[in-house]
Amino acid sequence: MVNLLEKIQRFLIRTDNKLNEPLPWKKMKIADLNELNLFLSEYPETNMLEVLSPDINGILRGKRIPTKEFESFFNEGVKSPGSVSLCNSRGEFSDDVDMGTFEGDPDNLMRPLANTIAPISWLKSDTAQILSSFVNLDGSPAMFDPRNVLIQALAPFYKLGLKAIVATELEFYLIEDSDQEAPKRRLANIPGTSLPQTGIQYAMPENLWDHDDFLEDIRRTCIEQNVPMTTVVSEFSQGQYEINLHHVDDPVVACDHAILLKRIVKGVARQHGMSACFMAKPFTGIAGCGLHVHFSAYDQDGVNIFADSGSRETPAISAALRHAVGGLAVTMEEAMPIFAPNANSYRRLIPGSYAPLTPNWGYNHRDVSLRIPVSDLDNCRVEHRVAGADANPYLVMAVIAAGIHHGMTQECDPGKMIPEGHEIEDEVVTLPRLWSIALDKFDAGSVLPYYLGEDFCRLFSRMRRSECDDFLEQVSNVDYEWYLRSV
Repeated sequence: MVNLLEKIQRFLIRTDNKLNEPLPWKKMKIADLNELNLFLSEYPETNMLEVLSPDINGILRGKRIPTKEFESFFNEGVKSPGSVSLCNSRGEFSDDVDMGTFEGDPDNLMRPLANTIAPISWLKSDTAQILSSFVNLDGSPAMFDPRNVLIQALAPFYKLGLKAIVATELEFYLIEDSDQEAPKRRLANIPGTSLPQTGIQYAMPENLWDHDDFLEDIRRTCIEQNVPMTTVVSEFSQGQYEINLHHVDDPVVACDHAILLKRIVKGVARQHGMSACFMAKPFTGIAGCGLHVHFSAYDQDGVNIFADSGSRETPAISAALRHAVGGLAVTMEEAMPIFAPNANSYRRLIPGSYAPLTPNWGYNHRDVSLRIPVSDLDNCRVEHRVAGADANPYLVMAVIAAGIHHGMTQECDPGKMIPEGHEIEDEVVTLPRLWSIALDKFDAGSVLPYYLGEDFCRLFSRMRRSECDDFLEQVSNVDYEWYLRSV
């Protein structure tokens, strides 16, 4: 721990605590022709390739290119307007966003990322896919690409000589594929009847049996696409499921896995006559869907700095973990528009619904925002439980890395830990539960601009606020149902 504290002190001296100092970029792992040729030798019938890149919302966008363009794409990239990353949730541009260098909608380059080319098994055509990252025409990373934002946010953490091992968990609903205006959950019937199964039936294997073909196709597709799927569970609401991913030692790759898993679940669900829903709160009165992130940190000797090997307490946590949790708590309010990026996100933030409402922390306790899971000294970690399943995993990981680094370098105090088994009787709501207020907190924040970049924070805020304003102008069916007759 002495070595870590010395590194932190040297970091503070080197940066002189200036929040606007440019940060170095980690070199992107670009795919080469050898990787393409190896893939085509295994899948020689491939005739189209979907070139995909996450936009600012975490929605994959891109284009298809034919076989004759594969080689030039791997050698030089493919041109595409950078504005494709700046669409709102409806795939539209906002007049309120100051496009700046995007005037005239200039082209950037999409470069293929290593270890991401894979077949799309749920399509009838012989089409493959690959993740890509936006770069400027001079080859420098584009600041609006959320993958690049995460790489920048991790730079201060890596400067301390640390390595992160992370994993994500995603919750979703399976819904009927129908022509109804409102989505309907895909529920199993009571055996021998046409009656739907009642009760939550949490963690019931029979719920998985009902979708065994679907889950098996997900498992196979994850293997084909190099996505390390692990546990599947029937979640705390009928029709809701959770799929976890293995821990990996690169947070950027972990987010690649998360965004590809969402795509796999949606694609395979279509193949089985269903749809998959990752909205934060798709249904009234039942559980919402979260994106949980597990994060641990190791020094150059492979020692977990979040654990205290000399402690006899449970949990045996170090000062580094306490400070990291303190940083996550301090930055949580200004980070809410990233954890809860759209209007529906805030419907999940309801007291008594297992959704975080205040930056509290505790050991082996699922009612807190920042949970310290039961673990041994080697995998001691923090589980961040705030983000909805609708959030952009790259940006979520970026602000988590920022909070952890800020907490360790500034020695932030997380406050009293909620003990295992303690009942939280009166929930204290301190996090913003309205989108517009959350955006105000984001704009007033002083920590995240250093890690994410001032230009990106400004662009993100304008884009999300524009969509927020558009949403508030809409007259919904609830307006008619509640007010048309009575008012």
